[in-house]
Amino acid sequence: MLEYLIVCLLFCVLYYRYRDSKRIKKVSDKHVYITGCDSGFGNLLAKHLDQQGFHVLAACFTEEGAKELKNCTSSRLKTFHLDVVKSESISKAAEFVKSEVKEKGLWGLVNNAGISVPSGPNDWLTIDDHKVLLNVNLIGLIEITLSMLPLIKRARGRIVNVASVFGRISFTGGSYCISKFGVEAFTDSLRRDMSHFGVKVLCIEPGFFKTSITNFNVVTKHFKEYWIRLPQEVKEDYGTDYLDRILPKIKGKIELLVDPDLMKVVWCMDHALTSVHPRTRYSAGLDAKMFWIPLSYMPTAISDFVLSRDQVKPAKSIL
Repeated sequence: MLEYLIVCLLFCVLYYRYRDSKRIKKVSDKHVYITGCDSGFGNLLAKHLDQQGFHVLAACFTEEGAKELKNCTSSRLKTFHLDVVKSESISKAAEFVKSEVKEKGLWGLVNNAGISVPSGPNDWLTIDDHKVLLNVNLIGLIEITLSMLPLIKRARGRIVNVASVFGRISFTGGSYCISKFGVEAFTDSLRRDMSHFGVKVLCIEPGFFKTSITNFNVVTKHFKEYWIRLPQEVKEDYGTDYLDRILPKIKGKIELLVDPDLMKVVWCMDHALTSVHPRTRYSAGLDAKMFWIPLSYMPTAISDFVLSRDQVKPAKSIL
């Protein structure tokens, strides 16, 4: 009986590996629209897909980002400006994409654009801080997706949404985690809706990687700005030395956790776009697989205990 189970398990593993390795054969006639191509994952993915022969439509927020991409890619790659919080910009981008793909439709949409600030203790932030982040990470992603659905349905293509392991467990205050939880929920509902039309909707859940989102200088700058504008009462709650205590802690976490190999995420994106049988979710990074995702399945009391152990306590904490 044990031998039979071992043989069955081995067969299942081998079949899964074979099924997972099957790739679409022809990519030279396929277009992929990627947001957030100025740097990071989007920039690397645009270059990677261009090398494979895809027609890449790379949305950039800055002229510098667009210029850098054009200088190191083929003529197949086209750049254009996109501001994900402006409906007019999203509509203009949609018209550009339609003019490029014509009747073939759009094979892939990669919703990669995102920001991580404003983030911090919730009582440091305003409702406008929440709106800034939600408009980029969630509302913009949804609006771009809706603008592309007719083209993707026509091609029976793929939608790849970049969420985060923090769409599974809330690690910090502010709307970063909220937005990523929202991306996960939108992806799940869209996947079920689009399955009727042969469209596959996939989700990427990176852990900590060395990008502008995890840049310590950016985090420091914003934390200091939040602190300056805080009411004196809140400053007293946390203690006048709170910044001096928390910033070294944040720096230590970033240095410990960030992975410099961004290709781990790009590989997940590539597989989602080119696999015959793409996975529903992709977890990228050792910290995601070994810590954050397992922790997200733990009882709340356990995850709260683990995450609170390493927090810097406010001066007036009663714990």
